[in-house]
Amino acid sequence: MLNRRHLRIKVLQALYAFYQGDKDDIYAAEKEMLRAIDKMYELYLYLFLTLPELKHKGEHRIAENAKKLLPTEEDLNPNRKFVDNKIIEIIENHPTLRAESENYKVNWLGAVEQEIFRKMYLHIRESEVYFEFMNNGVTGFDEDKQFAVQLFKTEIANFQALYDYFEEKSIHWLDDIDLACSMVIKTIKQFSEDGANAILPLYKENDDEKEFIVQLLRKTVSFDDYNVKIIDDLTKNWEVDRIAKMDVLLMKMALTELQIFPNIPKKVTLNEYIEISKFYSTPKSNLFINGVLDKAILRLEKENKIVKIGRGLMN
Repeated sequence: MLNRRHLRIKVLQALYAFYQGDKDDIYAAEKEMLRAIDKMYELYLYLFLTLPELKHKGEHRIAENAKKLLPTEEDLNPNRKFVDNKIIEIIENHPTLRAESENYKVNWLGAVEQEIFRKMYLHIRESEVYFEFMNNGVTGFDEDKQFAVQLFKTEIANFQALYDYFEEKSIHWLDDIDLACSMVIKTIKQFSEDGANAILPLYKENDDEKEFIVQLLRKTVSFDDYNVKIIDDLTKNWEVDRIAKMDVLLMKMALTELQIFPNIPKKVTLNEYIEISKFYSTPKSNLFINGVLDKAILRLEKENKIVKIGRGLMN
């Protein structure tokens, strides 16, 4: 589920908090970082469960309409295309999703939560994507999948009350919601009528992503004096204290990554931190960081601090 850039951002956030604090408990910073990643997975689960909740609201509306004293023909024979959507049925009955939701205690129980979905359902019923789906006369698995993706992308992911709820629930989710939404959409697109229909795990099986973030966090702290000296030497016209703190931290992380991960190409490391700086530092930071890191790579290579293993990893 997690991509390396987002993992680097989680390390960046943890290190920023660490350096702003007492700087005496790296293990507490590590624990908080891993917790933040767990919270991101919780967000993925919460978003997935929005579709069954909306289905329940649709079923409730159908049941209530049938109880009217003078029900109409539509009340007695409603259009069930939405509540019978095969994609939503897969999500609702997915054993792994149910187990993970119970494990992380993720659910939409509660008066506040149910009110959000009541409003969301009413909003969706007025949407163009819902109207088209309910009235186009097309049926089948592919139609249900296309609708589920469009509904999630255009209506659920952009529903302001849901966004406000997530913002209040966890400070970690402001930076995570776009990725979590994209992962939900990616997962739904992979569903097939006769397939396994797996949901994404937090970490890929037999992958080293967790080890990557833990080592990057720990080693950036342990290499701090050496990295600061390099940055200081390469920015003679600047005092390190005058350089934006986020720029310094991004360069510390990049220098550490260059030294401790022999299987990550130099160009990948350089590009990743330049891209991250565009969102988390000043407008001109990417150019400044690029210039310093280019010089730093030459220095580290002369000191044999950068050793890359494998075909194509020297660049």
